[in-house]
Amino acid sequence: MISVIGTGPGDKALITHAAQALIDEADVLVGWRRLLSEFDTHPAEKHLMGVDIDATIEWLRVNQTRKIVVLASGDPMLFGIGKRIAEAFAEHERQIVPGISSIQALFSAVGLDMNDVYITSSHGKQPNFDFILMHDKTALVTDKVIGPYQIAQEILSRGFKRTLIIGENLGYPTQRISVLAPEQVQAEYDMNVVIIVNERQ
Repeated sequence: MISVIGTGPGDKALITHAAQALIDEADVLVGWRRLLSEFDTHPAEKHLMGVDIDATIEWLRVNQTRKIVVLASGDPMLFGIGKRIAEAFAEHERQIVPGISSIQALFSAVGLDMNDVYITSSHGKQPNFDFILMHDKTALVTDKVIGPYQIAQEILSRGFKRTLIIGENLGYPTQRISVLAPEQVQAEYDMNVVIIVNERQ
């Protein structure tokens, strides 16, 4: 059985009991290097997931009779590996256990409700900022190419007034949250998600 579990935004205390029980029983842990490093002392075999997701899917297919746990940061079904595995395996071959997403963690940290939020990602794609900025509240999972600075520049180029809430390293000891006007956004940030709030909110 393949279990895809959300490990939350970084703090092990935020892993659900259901997810932790599956981790405890696993024969194999599969994940990115950063996630596997959190379980160095776990006795299970470790299988490193690389950029070739198809190769990982094929490895899972060959080994699916074992107790495999695929570690996903945040929530597996929110711009995570869960979608690919759900598409590749039948329901009786896999299970997906949700986790707390970094977006949820950031909204909670600043006391902002998630009602009516539009959620998207800049991972490996060019977001449609004209569409994004039509919304009063947007959350973006960012990447190294399009992060807070690039988002701020898109806002400034349109002459819009928005507030950016930038959550870096959420759930880790180095967590930092900044609430800024677009012109205050710096060029570089650590691993982050961004909330864009319309000033009229």
